[in-house]
Amino acid sequence: MKTMPEPPASPSDLPRILLVEDDPTSRAFLSAALHAIPAEVDAADSLAGALVLAGGRHHDLWLFDAHLPDGDACELLQQASGKQSGVVALAHTASDEPAVREMLLAAGFREVLVKPLPASAVQSAVRHALGLDASAQPARQADGDGPPRWDNDAAIAALNGNRSHVETLRQLFLAELPHTHERILVAVRDGHREAVSTELHKLRASCGFVGAARLAVAVQVLQSRPDDVDALAGFDRAASDLLAHPAGRNPD
Repeated sequence: MKTMPEPPASPSDLPRILLVEDDPTSRAFLSAALHAIPAEVDAADSLAGALVLAGGRHHDLWLFDAHLPDGDACELLQQASGKQSGVVALAHTASDEPAVREMLLAAGFREVLVKPLPASAVQSAVRHALGLDASAQPARQADGDGPPRWDNDAAIAALNGNRSHVETLRQLFLAELPHTHERILVAVRDGHREAVSTELHKLRASCGFVGAARLAVAVQVLQSRPDDVDALAGFDRAASDLLAHPAGRNPD
């Protein structure tokens, strides 16, 4: 599986950020955005992995995913704060529900970033939180209507014009998509609502980062109507269609 290239070594006076994200595509996107601030980044894909990193070195900022395979951001923040005190903490989530935002803010997160969002918005939020740019404010990426299969402009804008990173992220996304697709279909069939919700939550964010606009809409519909046969069929068609027309061979 292809991963994002590692950046060159950075000077020790750069801010160090602990990023926690279990989805590989989202983690690669966020890592690239944070490295470009510039900053040093330690990345983990679980609560347990994050606590190991938090206990091993000082961080200037934490960026935690709201939902993790072995816990959640609120639990992680509480435990990590016992290892390092006074660290600025931001949360990121694919949920735009006000209750989720309020829960995270009440737990102690300074800001909640809603995925997908462009790299510039991630960087703006982090710089603002670290006091590097007091005028910067986080921003949301607007949804569009009638999306194409691949929205190249959105993907390139999300990565600040870096086309090579877009291609790398799409390859990673397409390598994971068949497994994610199958897990969602099986979870729906078996009536595992929590598993369906978790998988769709991660997939929606990944779609936004790579410009998989049509699939993103199908995911959003299934999130809102998880018991709807037509919504499931629409998701199945959109995922299968995307796999049949990978990036670079889009006729739209």
